[in-house]
Amino acid sequence: MHKLHLIAACADLATPGIACTQAEAVSVAVKSLAARCLALDAEAKTLDTQIEAPTAHACPALRQVYGVGPDTAATLLVALGDNPERIGSDAAFAKLCGVSPIEASSGKTVRHRLNRGGNRDANRALHVICVVRLRRHQPTRDYLACRMGEGRTKPEIMRCIKRYIAREVYHAVLPTRQEIPTQTIATT
Repeated sequence: MHKLHLIAACADLATPGIACTQAEAVSVAVKSLAARCLALDAEAKTLDTQIEAPTAHACPALRQVYGVGPDTAATLLVALGDNPERIGSDAAFAKLCGVSPIEASSGKTVRHRLNRGGNRDANRALHVICVVRLRRHQPTRDYLACRMGEGRTKPEIMRCIKRYIAREVYHAVLPTRQEIPTQTIATT
């Protein structure tokens, strides 16, 4: 049975005004919890529709990135803040999100791991995008299969995918800026 049908059935339970037995107390509690679940689901739907428009308006290019929904877009935009130009490169954005690689080598084995620092909410948003892509995005699935064939572990591959997603998000939010030529100071 579907979750919503179960919750609706629990909300429709016949309960006494005052519970006298344990079974009646349980049915009152279940009915109360079901009503709360229905109210929270309705509130979540309302909030989802309210966050849809601002994220689509604030950065339509970000919403076009595969796997980016309104929630992840909002999280990433909040991580960037009011002044996204302060982040000078996609590497700086990756570090801000905690997906920059850190060397974790030992002996002849050269490995990298994810940076545990950075904005954990932004890191979680990139992780959600990564999971969505691993489930539904064929190029990402092909990449996973190729790298696993090379002997990489799934966490290593996900680290690479998250770094790639961070780069893609950065370029979606901050379109390519023209480099300002550095002026040389003439000494006399």
